[in-house]
Amino acid sequence: MISGTTRLAAVIGWPVRHSLSPTILNAAFAATGADWVFVALEVPPGQGAAAVDAMRTLGLGGLSVTMPHKAAAHGAVDETTLVAAELGAVNCVFRRGDRLVGDNTDGAGFVDALGRDPGLDVAGLRCVVVGAGGAGRAVVRALGAAGASEVVVVNRSPEPAARAAPLAGPVGRVGTGADVATADLVVNATPLGMDITHGGVDPLPVDEALLHEGQVVCDLVYHPAVTPLLSAARARGAVAVGGLGMLVHQAGLAFRNWTGEAPPLDAMTAAARHALARRHGPDERYRNAFRV
Repeated sequence: MISGTTRLAAVIGWPVRHSLSPTILNAAFAATGADWVFVALEVPPGQGAAAVDAMRTLGLGGLSVTMPHKAAAHGAVDETTLVAAELGAVNCVFRRGDRLVGDNTDGAGFVDALGRDPGLDVAGLRCVVVGAGGAGRAVVRALGAAGASEVVVVNRSPEPAARAAPLAGPVGRVGTGADVATADLVVNATPLGMDITHGGVDPLPVDEALLHEGQVVCDLVYHPAVTPLLSAARARGAVAVGGLGMLVHQAGLAFRNWTGEAPPLDAMTAAARHALARRHGPDERYRNAFRV
């Protein structure tokens, strides 16, 4: 029951009505018995800082932040975690006393998801990240921090790649698509693969001939559950992992920031899968959207 004591948290973005975050986080609150509720608030471009400031006025317990407000949120909080400061982007705002703290849980959520399913420890792995936007930068930094032996950034434009690679520390470098052949872990951090959900056809972000058995291939795209990249990877014997795990785990880290409690990941994952299944009816690809 929602009452006068119920804490409110929200995701801000533009657009944001499609977001799975309310489903995932309300499932977390229900599973733990927390007197919280989570909603989606559409905030127009240019109003991200004002939305963060409204958190103080309205007494919101926490904010998730998605595009296009991550940079604005970074500038609007009182302090940031080290990872948010290095990325220049905030996707989670929580309270520390009277101060608002900005965090970025994307990269840690990705690494945590790999550790849960398929049980992959990235320490010592040779990694290729395709894409140097916000999600790619977060993944690059997280892989370096988790002990990857090499983090190669491949991007169509060289300048963003050159800015992203140092986030992995001394193991980071700019590479080319050919580096996929020797990678243990391949990550697509571009939007390529999303267009098939509305009838379009995207090219693959990597040459499928370079994919092979023994690799883990991850696509940060979670809708559709089986992207063309994941289908090609599976056909060539690689382990294929969809993007829903990262979405759930980064939300789990936000839940911990807000409540101080361990996130109920099983309940959050089940809620996300059920929501995707409702959206896509009997499509078998959505029976297991966490790993394909």
